[in-house]
Amino acid sequence: MTRRNVGPFLALLLTFGSMSSGQIEPDRATGVEGVVTVSPTRPGPIRKGSEIPNAAPLPSAVFSVRNEKGVVTSFTTDNEGRFRISLKPGHYVIVLAEHRFPRPCGPFDIDVVPGKMAKVEWRCDTGMR
Repeated sequence: MTRRNVGPFLALLLTFGSMSSGQIEPDRATGVEGVVTVSPTRPGPIRKGSEIPNAAPLPSAVFSVRNEKGVVTSFTTDNEGRFRISLKPGHYVIVLAEHRFPRPCGPFDIDVVPGKMAKVEWRCDTGMR
């Protein structure tokens, strides 16, 4: 590149850079992350010190995310019941979108604030007694 061509190239680079940095993109560090578990995992009384846990992760569960306007999005938990979802700041209600249990799983109310990932641990009731 010759010295004469540097000026237009630099102007193009500055213009492109200012356009891309001025675009509004959702903040990847804004949303909700956590784990969803279910309990009880077996019927009957649980003895203190039992080796068998009475809560387990809720794998591959589809949850719907709503705000005051309706359904915004959905997400699926991984094999360990974990999830991470980017959301714009605001108030949301999250509920299990499928009917796996006799009792509803949720609703879970959450307020998302700018620049923060809200960390949650939610438990769903299997209805097992």
